[in-house]
Amino acid sequence: MGVHQFGFLERFHILESAADGATLLLNSLYGREEIWDAIPREVQEQIIAKRLKVYGINAYAVAQEMGLGNRINTIMQTCFFAISGVLPQEQAMTEIKKAIQETYGKRGEAVVQKNYAAVDATLAQLYEVPVPERATGAIAIPPPVPPEAPEFVQRVTATIIVGEGEQLPVSALPADGTFPTATTQWEKRNIALEVPVWQPHVCIQCGRCVLYCPHAVIRSKICGEGALTGAPPAFKSADARWREPELKGKKYTVQAAIEDCTGCAVCVEVCPAKDKTAVGRKAINMEPQLPLRQQERANWAFFLSLPDLPAGAGLKYNTTKNVQLRRPLFEFSSACAGCGETPYLKLLSQLFGDRAIIANATGCSSIYGGNLPATPWAANREGRGPAWSNSLFEDNAEFGLGFRLTLDKQSEYARELVQSLRDVIGAELSDALLAADQSDEAAIEAQRQRLAELKERLRDRASPAARNLLSVADALVRKSVWAVGGDGWAYDIGYGGLDHVLASGRNVNLLVLDTEVYSNTGGQASKATGLGAVAKFAAGGKPTPKKDLGMMAMTYGYVYVAQVAMGASDAQTIKAFLEAESYPGPSLIIAYSTCIAHGINMALGMSQEKLAVDSGHWLLYRHDPRLRAEGKNPLQLDSPAPKVPLRDYIYNENRYRMLTQSDPKAAERLLAAAQEHVLEHWRKYEHLAKLGNEPQITQMGRDA
Repeated sequence: MGVHQFGFLERFHILESAADGATLLLNSLYGREEIWDAIPREVQEQIIAKRLKVYGINAYAVAQEMGLGNRINTIMQTCFFAISGVLPQEQAMTEIKKAIQETYGKRGEAVVQKNYAAVDATLAQLYEVPVPERATGAIAIPPPVPPEAPEFVQRVTATIIVGEGEQLPVSALPADGTFPTATTQWEKRNIALEVPVWQPHVCIQCGRCVLYCPHAVIRSKICGEGALTGAPPAFKSADARWREPELKGKKYTVQAAIEDCTGCAVCVEVCPAKDKTAVGRKAINMEPQLPLRQQERANWAFFLSLPDLPAGAGLKYNTTKNVQLRRPLFEFSSACAGCGETPYLKLLSQLFGDRAIIANATGCSSIYGGNLPATPWAANREGRGPAWSNSLFEDNAEFGLGFRLTLDKQSEYARELVQSLRDVIGAELSDALLAADQSDEAAIEAQRQRLAELKERLRDRASPAARNLLSVADALVRKSVWAVGGDGWAYDIGYGGLDHVLASGRNVNLLVLDTEVYSNTGGQASKATGLGAVAKFAAGGKPTPKKDLGMMAMTYGYVYVAQVAMGASDAQTIKAFLEAESYPGPSLIIAYSTCIAHGINMALGMSQEKLAVDSGHWLLYRHDPRLRAEGKNPLQLDSPAPKVPLRDYIYNENRYRMLTQSDPKAAERLLAAAQEHVLEHWRKYEHLAKLGNEPQITQMGRDA
């Protein structure tokens, strides 16, 4: 048996199925002299009882030394053959190297040689762990979830977390299939080797680390100094640097949930604040997780106890600096470390999560967004959070449209009932409920207060009309409907439905997380795949350009369309989300999302997004039909002309670079064609953005 992450010994019943006399291979950060004491006592007892033979290796150290990052599969495979005896050792090493050549050869000789070197270095680092006659460990296996977790999480989720979901009776599961949200916070996977640590004296409080963190691990808050009374000794804070008078004299703190961190280091890469006293260090730096775990667990618990900034704090949440203070309602997902999709979902949840209703197409975002055992969509202190459901590739846009139609009908019915019960409710409250504009967060909060008053006045009313109004009254508060999915959904299989929703004129927001490939199903080419990229079904490089989904949507004239890349411009991304959500009709946001399928260092994902824009491969723009009423061109081009060659962007990625290994002539030909397409594409958009105002087109959008 192989345990590739040492922490699994504390999380799963690893040795239940081990046969007597079996061999156990442990990948461990602990050395030869420490590893036995680091094994939980219960596991030690199983090892002794079953007479297991135990081997250890620090595969991470070997991988780092050989330039493989945290990729340990070759190293652990070498260990397996070395200790299993399946093949003679010399023959096994030869076969492994053959497999390396076949698997990684098209990625270049350098990759092959690094893996060869890892194979050669592994055996010298592999060691047998002496097993004593009795257990000596002081470490106990903790419960799968902490005792403060909700009853359902204790009873159901925890059982699934430890991999024993098949033991649950059907009666334990929700009869209607609806699972509670906000359950990823209880998992505490502890998978990161290194985690971010904040340096307050270096920090400029820009909020970039908070915004870009793919797993919502890094958070910030502002609070009064008195709120920090009783803080753990290691808890950090600094004087808040905001111009708003309401925040003068406050304290600012940044905290990481290191037990939920994946160690991607995106936060460090995007941090602009450099430590002038230590070369290479910033306001956020990666440090080993294990020595910090207990300390930061206490810090995180205290951070969560601090009050969130109240709605009346005088802030507009339209900048990165201010958005960082909004609690994310999408947290700790199971997405890949450094995922380029999740920062957009987290931003959506920060801006609109307390009133969002989300239809999610099948794909990566539905897997990390709602698969068992836990759900990353969360709720705030008032219990408000996104309502989420998954539908298929082919009908997710229509699924979201159904949400919109239902809400519109419920709102219409509620308004009719308010009118009919005017004498019961009171004229002033009835008029206020029906006339509320709800154009910003303050106005929406005011409507919630009116709704609370309405419910109080109807609480003891037994008439059918009063009961019916209570059942639909929540529809009087503006809801934000989103259909979310990847490019396989939006460009390909679900395009017909997406187009139908855009044509409907209804107030549905569509968010396309564009990785330019079918990420979740193995990396197949889609119509979003760029010219020259290698993917399944495009092994020789895709011979045609990427489909221009945004331009197709703009031809309707009444659809808000934006193309964004957070790594290139966080300000433009936030602005596009706010404009799209406020637009009283269909909106489409196409968000460039880096992915492990691109073959990049995911820590540098945001830099790669910037290169995509700088090269002209990805344009930033916003098309807002409301600008026509102001005599302006609705198309605003937010990115400059291409300023670096396309090769500087695409050859950072294996999906393009591998073609230079397998077919150099084809790679050069496709690069030339792609470069010409990029320049032509830019000239077209530049021309359209410079045109005068187009003729007025009838607005088809409807108010929410």
